[in-house]
Amino acid sequence: MYDTLHNLVAQILDKVSAANLLTTALLLLTAFVSALIAYWRTVEQKSLREFFDFVFPNEIIYHPSARADLLFWVTRKALMPLLMLPAGITFVVAVGYATSTVLGAVLPFTPPLMSGEPGPLTVVVFTVTMLVAYDLSYYLYHVAQHRYPILWELHKVHHSAEVMVGITKDRVHPLDELMNRAWDGVIPGICFGIWSLVAFNLVELTIFGVNVYVMRNILMMDFVRHTHFKISFGRLNSVILCPHWHQLHHSTDPRHYDKNFGLLFSFWDRLFGTQCVPEPDEDFRFGLMERNASDYQSLRGLYLMPLKRMWRQIVKRLGFGKTSAEPAAKSEAQRS
Repeated sequence: MYDTLHNLVAQILDKVSAANLLTTALLLLTAFVSALIAYWRTVEQKSLREFFDFVFPNEIIYHPSARADLLFWVTRKALMPLLMLPAGITFVVAVGYATSTVLGAVLPFTPPLMSGEPGPLTVVVFTVTMLVAYDLSYYLYHVAQHRYPILWELHKVHHSAEVMVGITKDRVHPLDELMNRAWDGVIPGICFGIWSLVAFNLVELTIFGVNVYVMRNILMMDFVRHTHFKISFGRLNSVILCPHWHQLHHSTDPRHYDKNFGLLFSFWDRLFGTQCVPEPDEDFRFGLMERNASDYQSLRGLYLMPLKRMWRQIVKRLGFGKTSAEPAAKSEAQRS
């Protein structure tokens, strides 16, 4: 009993550590500042009441999709520890070890190339290359989610949101997240494996005790990009994907299908021809353009229906289902 209580207290203290408090404060600050900027640019007659009405409009807050987001977010937070999905770092380390072992066996030197603890410059370069590797990995998997029907059936969960309420960012099926984590082990894992030949004990930078990947999420405003706040970064849009550009990715307009796949960096879309720049303050309609789109506004529709439809896709691809032709990638439905 004492050990259980001690562990519980330790977990609570870990959650309220200085780094976590700083992270939460930064996330809330970016959300508040973004709301204030969007409100100031949009509303002419300004007041505190108008501000709250702008940030929490009834047509969004009481929408069935927002209610589904909340239920899904709560149940997902409760289920994820029980599912014990391996962290992405597990796959990265596994692929990294394999890469290091193979390359170490064929290269004419004994790793690591650098002796002793890595210097600040090495740590910075390592951090940047890992960030780029993760970002490219996300872009490629995100494209695959839209191109291949089996993956799209899971990714529909995210795109089924008809309004954006911040926590929409976590509207991701657990199996989809597991597959994404596994894929993330490939490119970042190879990158990590190569770096392990250069220097041992490499760890990404922390900024005021906050992990660089958390800082990345703050910088890309993952919460804000899943709201109705049209935030642009101006000239920085050529490097960093702003919230408004990601909101276009969720649009039901056919012109916007399969556009703006990036996570942090926007240049992948420009490089691979999937970039679409919205008009300033352009409004979007979100959701799926399907007859049964409303089925995704329940827990059953969000958790079970994607698995059922994914299985149908697998059976059909294996030739056990009906032989009716189906396009290789969704056409009408679409996007995250």
